[in-house]
Amino acid sequence: MLIEPLNRSPLLGDGGRVPVHPLAVEAGSTISRFPSYLPLVLAVLMCACSGPWNNPYRESEAGKNILYGAFAERPKHLDPVQSYSSNEILITAQIYEPPLQYHYLKRPYELIPSSAEKMPLVQHFDQKGARLGDDADASRVAFTIYEISIKPGIRFQPHPAFARDQQGGFLYHDMGKTDLADIYKLGDFSHMGSRELTAEDYVFQIKRLAHPRLHSPIFGLMSDYISGLKEYAATLRAVDEAQFREQGSGAYLDLNNYPLEGAEAVDRYTYRIKIKGKYPQFKYWLAMPFFAPIPWEAERFYNQKGLAEKNINLDWYPVGTGPYMLAENDPNRVMILEQNPNFHGESYPSEGMPEDAQADLLKDAGKPLPFVDKIVYSRERESIPRWNKFLQGYYDASNIGSDSFDQAVQLTGQGEATITEAMREQGIRLETAVAASTNYMGFNMLDPVVGGAGKRGRESARKLRQAISIAVDYEEYVSIFANGRGIPAQGPIAPGIAGHRDGKEGINPVVYDWVNGRARRKPIEAARKLLAEAGYPDGMDARTGAPLVLYFDVTTRGTEDKSSLDWMRKQFRKLNIQLVVRNTDYNRFQDKIRKGNAQIFEWGWNADYPDPENFLFLLHGPQQKVGQEGENAANYSNPEYNRLFEQMKNMENSPERQKIIDRMVTILRHDAPWLWGYHPKDYGLYHAWYGNVKPNRMSNNNAKYFRIDAGLREQKRAEWNKPVLWPVIAGLIVLIVGLLPAAVIYRRRERGTGIANTEPKHETGGSPA
Repeated sequence: MLIEPLNRSPLLGDGGRVPVHPLAVEAGSTISRFPSYLPLVLAVLMCACSGPWNNPYRESEAGKNILYGAFAERPKHLDPVQSYSSNEILITAQIYEPPLQYHYLKRPYELIPSSAEKMPLVQHFDQKGARLGDDADASRVAFTIYEISIKPGIRFQPHPAFARDQQGGFLYHDMGKTDLADIYKLGDFSHMGSRELTAEDYVFQIKRLAHPRLHSPIFGLMSDYISGLKEYAATLRAVDEAQFREQGSGAYLDLNNYPLEGAEAVDRYTYRIKIKGKYPQFKYWLAMPFFAPIPWEAERFYNQKGLAEKNINLDWYPVGTGPYMLAENDPNRVMILEQNPNFHGESYPSEGMPEDAQADLLKDAGKPLPFVDKIVYSRERESIPRWNKFLQGYYDASNIGSDSFDQAVQLTGQGEATITEAMREQGIRLETAVAASTNYMGFNMLDPVVGGAGKRGRESARKLRQAISIAVDYEEYVSIFANGRGIPAQGPIAPGIAGHRDGKEGINPVVYDWVNGRARRKPIEAARKLLAEAGYPDGMDARTGAPLVLYFDVTTRGTEDKSSLDWMRKQFRKLNIQLVVRNTDYNRFQDKIRKGNAQIFEWGWNADYPDPENFLFLLHGPQQKVGQEGENAANYSNPEYNRLFEQMKNMENSPERQKIIDRMVTILRHDAPWLWGYHPKDYGLYHAWYGNVKPNRMSNNNAKYFRIDAGLREQKRAEWNKPVLWPVIAGLIVLIVGLLPAAVIYRRRERGTGIANTEPKHETGGSPA
């Protein structure tokens, strides 16, 4: 390395001398200069160690009241009328406020008011309009009225859709190309506005369920319940088509011009929803973003030409009244929520379960929400970087992948999960909960091979599905890939939900036998027999002699999924079936399912509310994905099942309802539209500075309850991320020592040359001419 400046400077020309560098100390020899320079180099390195070198966040965020998390899949829809995925509700539930919510601490889950002043007034009426009692039989109830009163004084977040000029006109409702020339994101608008929430905003959102351009996933279900919604959709479609013929694409469809029988505002703070018949589960829908308010000004604003092309729309920039608003949306990198300055306020629960006080979950009772100022969600496609950043303190919480399970969790002699000593020393704690969810493989019933739409017919396809159901060993899958964190499913209904059965009564007899007091998967020979009966002996098509090839559509997030997909291929090879895996991202996967282009697919369902209907409707024929835009992704339809579903859905839980559910589940097991998969158990890890955490599988708007001790986090990050410099310093010393002999030789040679050049020269001269 050079310890002196170059002799010549390109700035001064060939004859210019550069001043000696301050670090180059004159000494009698090169050897003496190395030790004098080395301490300065080391000092510079040590000064650079004042903070963690691997901090992925801005230095200005240090010590701030910020919650840090991660997401793997980018959200597709943030418009509450279309959003229905768990990665989307992570965002939408913090922004939008439906009238009801779940109590954060109480179990069983209890609905309480959110933006509503009180719980809805529910009234039942017969065909003649006479009022019936609350316990009236469903067969007598012609319609039900839900009357909801909202709290006055609630305001929307700041947004340009509300901005007005001095004359009271909207600033940004009639923009042209010139106005949009310098607009690239919502923050580029100079003015923001707000207004008070009214009952009309809730009615407007209910109308949007029927909007012909929005394709709400619950429209099919809600059109069976909300009075006039199906007819309203037909009206809007006809108007939209007429406007397209007259004005072209992009014409604004103003829903305020078209009343809906099933939703009306009574006054500024009260509205009513009219439901066909008796549907006790409807109250749960009122806690979901589908029924959160949307201001008409926002839809009018976003409908302008030129904004959608710049991703300025409700799917990108939500408009809500909740505790947070989306401040930055870069879903390939980061999504940031900040406190809504117009939030009307709410208090932390003052009561919970008996164990909550001991767990320090009531120390904030009665204090104003939210506690966290900002939430930063970073996109992490790979599980290993996500896990490492959690251990370094850069993510406040983490789930547990199969690769990190043994590092984080150990099982006691009683089979209970507990945190490992290494995690405990870091102050990390484990929270567990049984998930009200199911992970399954679905068969597309519109497919000619696995669904029976081809020449072989439905019976052949049914036996093929049954054979595969036996062959795919989910006990082994849960053991290997979920570290035992799951229960192999016997049907669609998750444990803890009414209608689920355990023990001998609850087994799937198509796949399992009951042996010695427990369920045992049928032998592979039973599957091979069914496969032969289906027309594919030993995995070969009996008609053509060609091998049976099936296609499996999945969303993969990295190399960690390769082993599970290899395992799945192995399961199909038990039957000599070739399984071709087709990978795609989540948004493209959703499009394939919506269009019915998948043959076999992998998906899951988290319960929206604690009722069996929320699982059984996933296989209800009228709610199939293709053609109906429903949630029946398998496109399964069985007339008897559909009839029983219509009978069951409006009933209160009772022995009679249980009998109907048992019959429905029996039909599903026989038809096998799903390979039932497993019901997962949730394990979550939380750092010591992360407070007020209680797993709640029904409630999604939980961010407002969390508390962060930013000071403790900074302290721990500094402790855990100290740069290890001794290898660098040792390497520098070795390098310097290695260069010393060469430097000495070079110096001696230079000195020898200098001495030789200073010796007197003897000139030879000739005699004068």
